[in-house]
Amino acid sequence: MEDLILRTPLVLGAIYLLMVAGMAVFQRDLMYFPDRGIPSDPARVGLPEMKPVRLATADGLSLVAWWAPPRSAADPVVAFFHGNGGSIAGRDLKARPLLDAGFGLLLVEYRGYGPNPGTPSEEGLYADGRAALAFLAEAGIPARRIALYGESLGSGVAVKLAHETRIGAVVLEAPFTSAVEIGQAAYPFVPVGLMMRDRYESIGRIAEIAAPLLVVHGARDEVVAVQFGRRLFDAAREPKRYVELPQGGHNDLHAHGIGRITVDYLRATIRD
Repeated sequence: MEDLILRTPLVLGAIYLLMVAGMAVFQRDLMYFPDRGIPSDPARVGLPEMKPVRLATADGLSLVAWWAPPRSAADPVVAFFHGNGGSIAGRDLKARPLLDAGFGLLLVEYRGYGPNPGTPSEEGLYADGRAALAFLAEAGIPARRIALYGESLGSGVAVKLAHETRIGAVVLEAPFTSAVEIGQAAYPFVPVGLMMRDRYESIGRIAEIAAPLLVVHGARDEVVAVQFGRRLFDAAREPKRYVELPQGGHNDLHAHGIGRITVDYLRATIRD
């Protein structure tokens, strides 16, 4: 019995170290949840205005994205960066209000998502975002007419791009301060800050973004707690607007009016 008592802390410690090591090795599998199967025709998910296009990344990948040009040259164009799960095919309910408003829309699909080659990573997703901006530039869209829309994990991509490039506006849905803080909140018993590779440190960039900013967060968000969105917003410079949806969670903000909020904001913000 005495030997068992003496060995128990060692066994528990070994189990803990193995668990932490496993999380470190497979951390990207815990962070990115791609849907590999998306239809080749956007009309199959209710987006007949859109068509597949190709984005060429600086590291040599050719990525499928979905594109619809603006109804007129005066309408905003939205580059949409979705969250860590699913694919662009699952963003039809968020795309619909933007298309109905006549906005241009580029649904950006990341490397390793849908039919795209490659493996998702922080630097990889930034490269995918830069390829999206290059596509819009080649399409003749002025930067002042472009809004970067970042959903959850995609907010880290949008913030990084807006930090690098002058842009018309930024819309962040359920954003976070950094992926490290989200990971630490989810796994308080793990040294997340020491082992996390893809960090998406938006909190260190947001104050240097000059573009008008809209942040929308659900008060009942169970994935990215609302205090993270509030802190990111507080750190941003003016002009900015914060909207908190009292009944909104993480994945249902389309049902609580985020589409109309976004359309109204961009119409008032991006104009000649």
